[in-house]
Amino acid sequence: MPVRSGGEAREATWTVWMRSAIGGDQAAYRRLLEALTPVLRQAALRGFARAGAGTGDVEDVVQETLLAIHLKRHTWDTSQPLMPWVVTIARNKLIDQLRRRGRRTDLPVDDFAEILPAPAERDPTEASDIDRLLGGLGERQRDIVRSIAVEDRSISATAARLEMSEGAVRVALHRGLKALAALYRREP
Repeated sequence: MPVRSGGEAREATWTVWMRSAIGGDQAAYRRLLEALTPVLRQAALRGFARAGAGTGDVEDVVQETLLAIHLKRHTWDTSQPLMPWVVTIARNKLIDQLRRRGRRTDLPVDDFAEILPAPAERDPTEASDIDRLLGGLGERQRDIVRSIAVEDRSISATAARLEMSEGAVRVALHRGLKALAALYRREP
């Protein structure tokens, strides 16, 4: 994520401000962060554009970069120019954000309503197969697996209905699915 510093004079000024900030000059630190913010924002915009990603997370990258600068300012070698250190932090924060996003693309579902297939009708024989397999589980596990995996209820709704913690429901669901897999493998 290359950050164009706008010249050696500006970078030299920012380096002096950072040295002063580390020495306790709060006004210099505030000036530095205010000066870096638009540069970081432009760099993040360019980085997202190069990655073919939307720009909805630009401000997150800027804020995370400023926070990292604040938290890690003691690691900057005051005998070195500031911008290579800032650029490294900004690039890493952009990469982190792109990784968190994955290759996610945000598209409104309404645009696809006409072309998406209608939900398929359930096969009645499928229900009997499910009931037969679930019959091999204990009552509590069967209820949890049916609620979440078959009826598509959330873990929180299932936990509330069964008066259990969400963590206990997750554990029971995991164990129930593991038991179902073992039952399925044993069937002829």
